[in-house]
Amino acid sequence: MRRLHLPAPARLFGLLLLLCVAAPAHAAGADTSAMPWWFWPMALFGACFLMGIVAVPAGIGGGTLFVPIVGGFFPFHLDFVRGAGLLVALASALAAAPMLLRGGLASLRLALPLALLASASSIGGALLGLALPVAAVQTALGVTVLSIVALMAVSKKSEFPLVTAPDRLSSALALNGVFVDGASGRRVDWQVHHTPAGLVVFLGIGVLAGMFGIGAGWANVPALNLLMGAPLKVSAGTSGLVLSLVDSSAAWVYVNKGAVLPMIAVPSVVGMMLGAKIGARLLNVLKGVVIRRMVITVLLFAGLRALLKGTGVWA
Repeated sequence: MRRLHLPAPARLFGLLLLLCVAAPAHAAGADTSAMPWWFWPMALFGACFLMGIVAVPAGIGGGTLFVPIVGGFFPFHLDFVRGAGLLVALASALAAAPMLLRGGLASLRLALPLALLASASSIGGALLGLALPVAAVQTALGVTVLSIVALMAVSKKSEFPLVTAPDRLSSALALNGVFVDGASGRRVDWQVHHTPAGLVVFLGIGVLAGMFGIGAGWANVPALNLLMGAPLKVSAGTSGLVLSLVDSSAAWVYVNKGAVLPMIAVPSVVGMMLGAKIGARLLNVLKGVVIRRMVITVLLFAGLRALLKGTGVWA
C-alpha cells in the first residue's frame, strides 16, 4: 500500500489539534483524580512544545495560544492557567529581548512610555480577572480570542509605513531610530505618529493582558505598526520589550494571590521555550501564510470552546 505523506505544516497542525482534542476526551472518559500525578504535566509539556513550534513562525506570543487551549481542554482552574500563561509569554519575551536590542530591531525608548501605562493597567486587569466569576472570564476570553481571529484574518501589515511627520509628543520623547534590514541590507530611518492614541490603546491592551494572561503580542504589533507607523520588524521587536514589562507586573498579582502552580508553570515554560527554538529554525523554511492559517484555525476552535464552556453549552 502507498503511504500518504502530508506536508510538515499539516502534520504540525494535526498533532496540535489531536492533542487538544485527546486531552479532554481522555478526561471525560476517566476520573482525572485517578490519573498518575505526572500525566497532566507531561501532556502539558507536549502541548506547549507544539504550540511553541507554531507560534514563532506565526508571529504571535505563546500566551495567545496557551490560555485558550489549556484553559479549554485541560482540567486546570482558569486562574492557574492565566498565571502560567503570563509566565510563558514573559519567558519568551525575555529570551528574545537582548538579541533584538543588539540588532536594532527593538527600541527601548519607544517601549518604555507604552509599557509604563500598559503595566499599570495590567495590574488592574489581573485584579479584575481574579475577582470575576470564572464563567464570566471564560466567556470574555472566548469573545476576545474570536476577536483576535478576526483581527489576524483581516489585518494587512505594512513593512515600512509612511510617516510624513511625527506628532508633538513623539518629537518630545524622541520616538525615532534607525535599523538595518537584514534581508535587504537597507538602512531604515523611522519615526512614529498618533502617539496619544497609541498610549490610550496600550492602556486597554494592558487590561486584557492582565485579565486573561495571554500576553498581548497579538495586539502590540498592529498598534505599533498600523496605528503608530513603526516599521513591522521594529514593531515586532519592541512588542517583546513591552511584553516583558507588562507581563511581569501582572504576573506578580497572580503570584501574590497563589494562582501560580509550579506543576503547571514549569512544564509550560520549558515546553514552550524548546518548541520556540525549533519554530525559529522553521521560520526560514515554512511559508508564513500557511502557519498563519493554521494558527487562525486553532484559535477559532479554542475560542469557540472557551465561549461555549463559559456559557455552559459545552462544559
